Amino acid sequence: MENPKPHAFESLTPDAIMDAVESCGFITDGRLLALNSYENRVYQVGIDESVPLIAKFYRPNRWTDAQILEEHQFCFQLQDQELPVVCPLVNAQDSSLFTHQGFRFSLFPRRGGYAPELDNLDNLLILGRLLGRFHAIGATQPFDSRPKLDIQTFGWESFNIISEQFIPSELRAAYDSLVPDVLNRCQEIFDDFGEPNWIRVHGDCHSGNILWRDDNPHFVDFDDARMAPAVQDLWMLLSGDRNEQKAQMTELIEGYSEFHHFELRELKLIEVLRTLRIINHSAWIARRWEDPAFPRAFPWFNSPRYWSDQILTLREQFAALDEPPLEIVP
Repeated sequence: MENPKPHAFESLTPDAIMDAVESCGFITDGRLLALNSYENRVYQVGIDESVPLIAKFYRPNRWTDAQILEEHQFCFQLQDQELPVVCPLVNAQDSSLFTHQGFRFSLFPRRGGYAPELDNLDNLLILGRLLGRFHAIGATQPFDSRPKLDIQTFGWESFNIISEQFIPSELRAAYDSLVPDVLNRCQEIFDDFGEPNWIRVHGDCHSGNILWRDDNPHFVDFDDARMAPAVQDLWMLLSGDRNEQKAQMTELIEGYSEFHHFELRELKLIEVLRTLRIINHSAWIARRWEDPAFPRAFPWFNSPRYWSDQILTLREQFAALDEPPLEIVP
């Protein structure tokens, strides 16, 4: 049996990482720490007689150069308005995207912090204000190269790869009968809603992408930035039961509305967006399964137990799609 083709990231050795950073004019000190990232590869790199830098190596064939640079430009626009985002470093030639041995990479300043306490309503008020300011800028122009968060790419394309390649045979009939019904219901809700107001958003705005320190949050990792309804950046900050989520969303929108108008009717889209994220997350792992990091990180993914739980979750989501939308507290 032939050995499987090595994954591209396997050639990203410690020497290659430090050589890449030094190609940008820095002198490394040999310290290297892999950070928690699967889609890309991210490292803290020690710099001689200075603070460490964060080096992010982009997954080959995911984003084009134009799409990566649009992400960077969005971050720079936010930073120019004094918003707390961690932007890539720019060299003397005004470049923020570099190449080394076939890898594209960017360098970032290191920022410390911890995940915010999302059950603290004061924290949510602060985050709402910041997201309102973010979206006021995000709404000024569209992305030209980055895609929309839509049912076709997050839903149907994800369903197809799972059904064709990953669902266990004994569960395929259940999965194949359920998911099209779920996605068709999502489409009906979108059709009834009408054309959303598509704006540039963070796209993956959960607590792991927010660093909190001294009551000041910093937003990191805009890798999933795309065009989406504004509520995409709010709903992932919710937790707990429905009453708790009402109170949380009320605080978020109160802060948000100080800087940008929020269309309350977008609350109808939360369960659609949640459903698409569930389906797309499984497809994301499936698409990356040839990357050795993924079987190590998600050993349960290829098991019947996981897919049985996934089917149950999607059945619950199917019911949630027909529940009344979340309301804010008067």
